[in-house]
Amino acid sequence: MVKMKHQFQCTECAAVFSKWQGQCSNCDSWNTIVESIVSTSAPSRFQGLANDQAKVVKLSAVPAQEYPRFSSGVGEFDRVLGGGLVPGMVCLLGGDPGIGKSTLLLQSMGELSVTQTPLYISGEESSGQIALRSQRLGLSTVQLNLLTEIELEKILCTLHELKPSVVVVDSIQTLYTSALSSAPGSVSQVRECASQLTRTAKNLGIAMILVGHVTKEGALAGPRVLEHIVDTVLYFEGDSQSSFRLIRAFKNRFGAVNELGVFAMTDRGLKGVNNPSALFLSQSSEWVAGSCVLVTQEGARPLLVEIQALVDNSHSPAPRRLSVGLEQNRLAMLLAVLNRHAHLPFYDQDIFMNAVGGVRVSEPAADLAIVMAMVSSLRNKPLPRTLVVFGEIGLSGEIRPAPRGQERLREAAKLGFKQAIVPSANLPKQPLEGITVHGVDRIEQAFEALRQLSE
Repeated sequence: MVKMKHQFQCTECAAVFSKWQGQCSNCDSWNTIVESIVSTSAPSRFQGLANDQAKVVKLSAVPAQEYPRFSSGVGEFDRVLGGGLVPGMVCLLGGDPGIGKSTLLLQSMGELSVTQTPLYISGEESSGQIALRSQRLGLSTVQLNLLTEIELEKILCTLHELKPSVVVVDSIQTLYTSALSSAPGSVSQVRECASQLTRTAKNLGIAMILVGHVTKEGALAGPRVLEHIVDTVLYFEGDSQSSFRLIRAFKNRFGAVNELGVFAMTDRGLKGVNNPSALFLSQSSEWVAGSCVLVTQEGARPLLVEIQALVDNSHSPAPRRLSVGLEQNRLAMLLAVLNRHAHLPFYDQDIFMNAVGGVRVSEPAADLAIVMAMVSSLRNKPLPRTLVVFGEIGLSGEIRPAPRGQERLREAAKLGFKQAIVPSANLPKQPLEGITVHGVDRIEQAFEALRQLSE
C-alpha cells in the first residue's frame, strides 16, 4: 500500500527533518530547508535480508586495467576531461544560464555522431528549438539521436533499448521519477534521478554528461551529494560581457583536477583557443606602472596572466582592500609581510587588485607577482615589459618554490619574455634559450634584482 509522507529536506546537504526550521542543523545553512512529498510503500518483514551473499575478492587478485578513451570531438573539452570520455563515466557540467553549456554539448554530440552513437536528451527545449540551434551551428546534416523527455522511467527504457555510447541529459533538474510525488527539481527527485542514471551508465558502459543548474552564489544547485555520485565535476565560467569562456575541472576520477579549457564564443558556436595566454595579457602598446606578468599553472597547462594593482592615498580611516580574481585573505597577509620585512607601509593606501581577462588565480605562486605589482604602483614606476615572475612568499619573507617551474619558464620564453625572477629552487639546471632567470631566496633579494633590471 502506497503512503504519502511529508518531509523537509535541506537543498545544500539533503538532510531530512520532521518539521521546518530556519537553519539546517547539519550544514548550518540558512533558509535552505524546503517541504517535499514522497510516496513510500509499506516495508516487508523480510525486506533487507539478502538471499545471496556478496562475493568478497582480494585486491591483489583484481587485474588493473587502463580505461579506453575516445575523443568528445572538441579538443579543449578533452583536455579538461583528462584526455577524452571514458565508457561508464558520469560527468556533471554546471554553469550560469546562457553561458554556452547546451551549445558546447550539442557541438560535441554532433562531432561524435560520425563515429559513435550519441543520444541527446533534452528536458528544457523542444525538438524544434534544438534543430534551430543545430542549423545555426552548421550541424543540420548531422544524424544525431534526439529525445525530448523528462520522465525517468521512459528515459531508462530508451537507454536499454538503444544502448548509446554517449548520453547528454540537459538538465538533471528537469527530470522526475513517478516513484516520488515531489515536484521536478526537488532534492529527492534530483538525487533519485541522478542515482538511477549513474547506475544505468555504469551497467551499460555509457559515457554520460549531466547538465546542472547553478545557484546565485555560483554553486551547483541541488544536494551536494550529486558531486559525490558522479565521477567528474566541471564548471563553465565566463563573463556575459566577454566572448571567452572557461571550463574548469574540480573533480575527476579519470584525470587531473584544476585543468582549464578556454573557448571563444562565435556566431558558429564555441571554438577552442590554442594560445590562451594571449587572452590574459594586456594588448596596450604602453606599459604602465602597477602591471606584472605571472606564470601560473592550471593543471598541466602553464598560463601567463597579467596582474594589475592600483595603490592610491586613502581619504578614509579604513583603507579599502579589493581584489578581483585573487584571494582577499592572501592579499592581507602579503601586506603584513611587506610592512615587516620590506618596510613598505600600506596602512594609509587604498589597494585594488585585478587579474586581467576574468581568470581566477588561487595558487600561492602568485604571491611574488602581486607584491611586484603593488610596489610598482606605489612607486609609480613600470616594471620591465619583458619580465615574468612567480613564487610563493612565506610569513618570514622567504620565497618558496613553485611546482613545474621549468615548464613555466619555457612557456614564458616561447612567448618572447626575456627576464624572469623566480625562487632559487626553481632555477633551471641548464640555461634556457631566450630568457635570463634570476633566482631569489627572500623578498629583499627580489626587490634588489628588480632594481638591477630596471637600471
